[in-house]
Amino acid sequence: MEKNLGITLLFLLSVLHLCQGQRSEDPNDQSIALNPIILADVPVMAIAKHGSTWFMSSSTMHMSPGVPIMKSVDLVNWELVTYAYDTLGSLDQLSLTHGKNAYGNGSWASCLRFHEGTWYTSTFSHTTGKTYIFSTTDIERGPWKRSSFIPAYHDHTLFFDDDGRVYIIYGVGGLKLVELNPDASGIRPGTSEKIIIENANAPAGDDIMLQAEGSQLFKINGTYYLFNITWPKEDMRTVVIHRAENITGPWEGRVALRDKGVAQGGLTDTPDGRWFAYLFRDFGSVGRIPYLVPVKWEDGWPILGIEGKVPDKLNLPASRGLIPGIVASDEFKRNRKDLRLPLVWQWNHNPDNSLWSVTTRKGWLRLTTGRVDTLFTQARNTLTQRTFGPECSGTVLIDISGMRDGDFAGLALFQKKIGQVGILPDKGMPSVIMLNAQAGMPVVAESVMVRKKRICLRAECDFRNNADRGYFFYCLDGKTWVQIGTTLEMDYSIPHFMGYRFGLFCYSTCTPGGSADFDWFRIAGDRNR
Repeated sequence: MEKNLGITLLFLLSVLHLCQGQRSEDPNDQSIALNPIILADVPVMAIAKHGSTWFMSSSTMHMSPGVPIMKSVDLVNWELVTYAYDTLGSLDQLSLTHGKNAYGNGSWASCLRFHEGTWYTSTFSHTTGKTYIFSTTDIERGPWKRSSFIPAYHDHTLFFDDDGRVYIIYGVGGLKLVELNPDASGIRPGTSEKIIIENANAPAGDDIMLQAEGSQLFKINGTYYLFNITWPKEDMRTVVIHRAENITGPWEGRVALRDKGVAQGGLTDTPDGRWFAYLFRDFGSVGRIPYLVPVKWEDGWPILGIEGKVPDKLNLPASRGLIPGIVASDEFKRNRKDLRLPLVWQWNHNPDNSLWSVTTRKGWLRLTTGRVDTLFTQARNTLTQRTFGPECSGTVLIDISGMRDGDFAGLALFQKKIGQVGILPDKGMPSVIMLNAQAGMPVVAESVMVRKKRICLRAECDFRNNADRGYFFYCLDGKTWVQIGTTLEMDYSIPHFMGYRFGLFCYSTCTPGGSADFDWFRIAGDRNR
């Protein structure tokens, strides 16, 4: 009798274990989460948990403010809560001045840590040649203290050890360790860097296209686990994990995941004892999108995926959508106490704060030209937010009453290949123009003369099945939308190193001082809205 009872209990425990790892395959089951958890550009994430709340930082590149911090209580639904900095610096490259820019540069991979009541996020910049450490006791409200030092430690992981010592591990292929001050404010005097893994690619083979980088270090039950990404030739992005009993080694490594190119990230756990790896995937022109991968432990190693595969479904709450947590509409209505822009907005490079306002005209965003620019990529004060998949649209209403001849204002989809739909006044007679710059220099694909002072513009993105196409429209009566110009064949390129963005712009090609007023920007999760 006792034997049968034991078998029955063992069977029930096995069933329970299976149920905890899987969800119903019923497509109508609204309780499951789907991979990717965010179908938008949130690259090189770092996640840290405090209590039952997770926070996530991400790369910023040339955008300002920088190092976005997001918050979640379920690992699936995220909302922007702050940024670590307003501007990284005032160099010409960061401010689009004197013909310089920081496309593809700015600040790269961030790391996020919680240690003894203080939050730390770090990043580095080849533009400034520095490593940055930002710290605060209140991650949602700040303020953030900034420390910086040279050199720029590439793709580093910040790590606080149990004995109070603080380290950075960084590098490409050969990984190095350097000790910091106890408050992580700089390199500890008298310390010197040490090579701890001479060839971190080795577990993935000898024929490597992208050497191991993107370090993220964790210490679990006294063992160090170091995550890296590498890319064997004729293969895909791959997760490599090394482990050691001492931070200086010796380290042993293995391939942890090779599926769909999902790679680069780290580990986190849930209050109920489950483990997940957070990783990203290159996904065409929408950018680098986050995935969660279940983890189980065997012989002291984290085993990623379900039989080595990234699952499409997760035993986590379903997504409620990216609006308004990651992207959002804006009616530009402000009270006197709140003159800021919502966190979903970032400027393309550092803004000139004297040339934009949400108060000069109540309920409107005003962008004023301050110099002559001939190219969108060099124009200051372009206000941006993410596009997202599988389809999305952004719509604006513009009043051109304050524009001067030669001003160009409107809505763009931009990465390296750029599409713009905007209004260009000429001797009192404005035209709606679509510019297509997918081949390099912008080409006027279509121009339509209009007799309106207020015009609606729309840009639509189709990322379904890697279609990666952008479409542009205008509307003069609030009802009828007319497609204009040519289709933008979007592409993710390294020179800009980010997913496509919506951009609100106004720049002068002749005489500065004019302005365009934006009544609202409305974003939708499917096209033709």
